[in-house]
Amino acid sequence: MDIFWSTISQYNSATWIYQLIIILIGGGLTLLLLRRPDRWVKIAMKVFLILVYLWISIVYYHIYCAARSYNIIMSIYWGFLAATWIWDLARGYTQFEYNRKYAGLATLLLVMPFLYPLLSWLRGLSFPEITSPVMPCSVVVFTFGLLLMMSRKVNLFIVLLLSHWAMIGLSKTYFFNIPEDFLLVATMIPALYLFFRDYYLRHLTDDASKPKRKYVNLLLLLLSIGIAVILIISLILELTTDVPPHLTHFNR
Repeated sequence: MDIFWSTISQYNSATWIYQLIIILIGGGLTLLLLRRPDRWVKIAMKVFLILVYLWISIVYYHIYCAARSYNIIMSIYWGFLAATWIWDLARGYTQFEYNRKYAGLATLLLVMPFLYPLLSWLRGLSFPEITSPVMPCSVVVFTFGLLLMMSRKVNLFIVLLLSHWAMIGLSKTYFFNIPEDFLLVATMIPALYLFFRDYYLRHLTDDASKPKRKYVNLLLLLLSIGIAVILIISLILELTTDVPPHLTHFNR
């Protein structure tokens, strides 16, 4: 059995009940943020994200992906992501204040992690050899949705780190034949554009910024279009090129 899918199978088989608990807690906290955004709920959500990112770092990468040659690097990266949430919790920067402006797109992103196993099933895969809602890319999609739903004040450093992860996923979709990761990159494009457009247009003035404020939105839009074009080209190549099966063990 391929190394990648073997590790996925072991991970899902051994942790599916814990993944279900994580999903239920995350869904409950998200609903509480929308209905009763008390201070303790916001703190609880940050603690939840810290624990989930540590789960990906330790349980997913360090333990169950030990057979992969790159698991230590990925474990360290997700440990660093968890540390950024710890820093954010201490500083109180991300405030989780609801922003109705992007509610539709944010809701779509929040439910999109459940499309990962669906896409795996459509590809002919079956449990436990499927991508699940508690794996790195699906966790990133959920985080994008959460931050966009609560985007009045977010930690852009976390957004940048997650966007970097999404761009890594774009390269893997073609070279290692992982169509599920197109979901991640497709969600990253509008989210990244909206995060940075709102930040620059809200905080910068024409006197203090270069390029001028009126050009920032255009530049961000062109950047997002450029990434989207790369995504479309990668998707076309993915659909028209046969990738040798032995390459898939490098895909995550």
